[in-house]
Amino acid sequence: MKRFLSISLIAASVLPALLYSAQESLRYTIGVHEFENRSNFRGQINLAQSWGAVLTDALQQSGRFIVLGESEMRGAALMEQDLAASGRAAGGDRAPQTGQLTPAQLLVKGEITHLQTTGGGDGGVSVRGFSVGGGRSSAEINAIVYVVDSTTGQVKASKRVEGNSASTRARVGVRRSGVGADIGGFQNENLAEAVALAIEDAVAFIVSELDSVPWTADVVAVRGGQVYINRGEREGVSTGQNFVVGTVEELRDPGTGELLDIIMEEKARLEVAEVRERIAICKIIDGDPAAIERGSKVSLP
Repeated sequence: MKRFLSISLIAASVLPALLYSAQESLRYTIGVHEFENRSNFRGQINLAQSWGAVLTDALQQSGRFIVLGESEMRGAALMEQDLAASGRAAGGDRAPQTGQLTPAQLLVKGEITHLQTTGGGDGGVSVRGFSVGGGRSSAEINAIVYVVDSTTGQVKASKRVEGNSASTRARVGVRRSGVGADIGGFQNENLAEAVALAIEDAVAFIVSELDSVPWTADVVAVRGGQVYINRGEREGVSTGQNFVVGTVEELRDPGTGELLDIIMEEKARLEVAEVRERIAICKIIDGDPAAIERGSKVSLP
């Protein structure tokens, strides 16, 4: 009887370090689009969809992202919203509302360019009830990952990631940052380990690109000397964090209309006093309170 490594164990084994500073804990919205399979693998499963599922799970578990549903699921959500808006479905509080779909700041897509296993025997990767066969000698998988800015549609960065496993009794019993993935009893999981290493490389690369992505919020209310912003626990905001608030000017190419840069004029500095699921309540620690109004932009210092 063949035995396979589940998707949850693969994802658990690729978690990067979860000990972030308060600033690094801030989350960005991201969507994973289906990868294209350009490798020579032609098995009983859709390798590209399986890769996307593992990558989606690993990004979610990294703690650095609000991971949106894959394109198929978001499309289904839009259909449900359209049905509710048509008046042909029952209304009420549980009916899906239009205009509430969370937008993605970043999109991830790419291509699986190579997959190879050598040797024989049982083992492999199990995703959504199907399996990719593995070998008892070695396994290798290569992919190209693209990070796309959803505002401009431009590729921000790309990287070739790869995973190799060449042990005769590969054991994915990985423990990183207190997260364990012990699969004792499997004689060989070379391909599973190769996938785990490649996904780990991909997640680390995507996280490294966050320094170039502006984290912003908006002021939704100013009451009693407190400033309410539209980011909260969901986005990784925590008490004691500092932000700047001000007005922004967009610099655009007069010929093409392309956004070239954003200049922010700081009006005040904020410190988070209370955090709720989707909002944070801040106190003003420096600057002119009268200059802060609904719609003012909030960013990192």
